[in-house]
Amino acid sequence: MGGIWEAKKIAALAEVYNAQMAPHLYAGPVERAANLHFGTSIPNLLMAETIETDFHDRLIGGAICVDDGYVALSDAPGLGIRLNEDLARAHPYDGDKLHLEMQSTSCDYQDGNDFQGG
Repeated sequence: MGGIWEAKKIAALAEVYNAQMAPHLYAGPVERAANLHFGTSIPNLLMAETIETDFHDRLIGGAICVDDGYVALSDAPGLGIRLNEDLARAHPYDGDKLHLEMQSTSCDYQDGNDFQGG
């Protein structure tokens, strides 16, 4: 979308038509924090997509906590997270594919849908 401000403009247009927003999460925990802040700033949020992994949690120091399906945002500056740059540098992505690849089997929502990546 081009950032939080651009997303808010789209959300305002969507609100006129009673359309809800569900921002897509693709790029990890920093984008997740941005999506959550965006979502709390609009009246027409449907849901916030998430990809939760232990690595993502460690990368931002556990700053995003889900409790019974809800997230309470931090009052820390910016997006409320502190990126562990040493951890990020120690695990550079050196592949040539997307971090999540399509799978031949469908998601298993009844047994926890523990997708481990492609």
